[in-house]
Amino acid sequence: MRTKIVAGNWKMNNDKKESKQLIKDLKKSIKAEKLENTRVIVAPTFVNLSSSIKAAKNSKIEVVAQNMHQAKNGAYTGEISANMLKAIGIKTVILGHSERRTYFNETDKGLAEKVDAVLENELETIFCFGELLEDRKSDHHFTVVKDQIANALFHLDKVAWKSIILAYEPVWAIGTGETASAEQAQEMHAFIRSIIEKKYNKEVADGVSILYGGSVKPANAEEIFSKPDVDGGLIGGAALNVADFTGIIKAI
Repeated sequence: MRTKIVAGNWKMNNDKKESKQLIKDLKKSIKAEKLENTRVIVAPTFVNLSSSIKAAKNSKIEVVAQNMHQAKNGAYTGEISANMLKAIGIKTVILGHSERRTYFNETDKGLAEKVDAVLENELETIFCFGELLEDRKSDHHFTVVKDQIANALFHLDKVAWKSIILAYEPVWAIGTGETASAEQAQEMHAFIRSIIEKKYNKEVADGVSILYGGSVKPANAEEIFSKPDVDGGLIGGAALNVADFTGIIKAI
């Protein structure tokens, strides 16, 4: 059975005090929930990782990083290495988020290097990908998604996939006024699983958790999560609100 995951990406939000309070409130809110085979993840900013790990102690909440540089060390001002993250207790790193691709020009080639660095350091990654509105309208969405996955991940062996979580982000459905249906989410997730099976085998494809990252909210979470190939969500804005995030967790 694949692990169900609800991951909250806090992006560039919340100072130290706000981060600790949000985790404290979330701990109380989900305390009574049955979370067997379900992971609850939050991704604060780099400067709040250590304090957030302490705040989440003795709870079901996992704290992960939003990004990581592929080099071990060096003249990379403003960047963070795997060893730095491991030293404070981080075990999972988000890579390839649509905002990183768009605002910081991250490429498939560079992301493949980051994935390799994650695996070399025995970390886990939540690997993000997804098509833009023009890709969807021109009917190139399957090709774009296949290329993003293949270029960054298909050089890996089968064993490596035990450390990979996928997160499909339909960029066209985030802040554009366009809405993705649960059926569209399932269609893409099933396609993703099919190309992994074709490249590797059914065991690898059936074993990887694929999260949906297209504006999940309490109102649509249950319908989206009910789809057979959707294993949870990578949540943005709703993860900053305890009631909304808890509602999404309950939906899974």
